[in-house]
Amino acid sequence: MLEELFSLIKEQGTDTVINNPAIPNEQNNAVLADATHSVASELQGVLAGGGLQSVLSLFSNGNNNSGGSSLLNNPIVSNIISSFTNKLTTNHGIAADQAGGIANNLIPNVLSNLISKTNDPNNSSFDIGSIISSLTGGAQASGAQNGGGGFDLSSLVSKFTSGSLDANNDGHVGLDDIISKVSGGAQQQQSQNGSGGLMDVIKGFM
Repeated sequence: MLEELFSLIKEQGTDTVINNPAIPNEQNNAVLADATHSVASELQGVLAGGGLQSVLSLFSNGNNNSGGSSLLNNPIVSNIISSFTNKLTTNHGIAADQAGGIANNLIPNVLSNLISKTNDPNNSSFDIGSIISSLTGGAQASGAQNGGGGFDLSSLVSKFTSGSLDANNDGHVGLDDIISKVSGGAQQQQSQNGSGGLMDVIKGFM
C-alpha cells in the first residue's frame, strides 16, 4: 500500500510540489516521501492508540461528499497536515507560511482522492483492508488465511458506515476485540520498525 500511496501523492503533487519554485527540484522526491510518511505514520499511530473506528469513519463515503475541503475538520487530517508542515520547515528549510500552504493544499486532496479510490468498487488499487493491513503487519487483516481468525475489513467498513454494527444503539459498535487486534498489530509494527521504519520503506520507492 505504501508504494501506491507514494505514487498517488506524486500524482497529486505535480503542481503543489514538483512545479513549485519554493521547492528545489532535487528535493521533490524527498518532499513527496515526507508527505507519504506523514499520512502513513499518523494513520498507524491512530490505529496503535485504539482508533480503528476513527480511521474507518475517515474512509467512509459520507466523509468525502464535499471533497478535500471538508476533511480539514477531521483531527486525523489536521495532524497529518501539521506533521507534513513541520517536515517541510525542518527537513527542507521552507518558510512556515509556505510550508503550511503546501500541506493544506496537498494533504486534503490526496486523502480525498485516496478515500474515493478506496470506496470505488471498480478500483482495485486501494482498499481499506490492505491499507490497515500494511500498517499493522498484515496478520490483523488476513488472520483467517494464517489460521488466526482474521476478519474482513472491507465488509466491516460497510457495516460500520451503515450503523448496523451498533446492535444495542449505545453508540458503540462492539468492536473491542477487533480494535485490540488492530491496535496490537500497529504497536508491534511501530516497535519492530523503530523511528525510521516506515520512511526506510518509502525511500525505496524514490
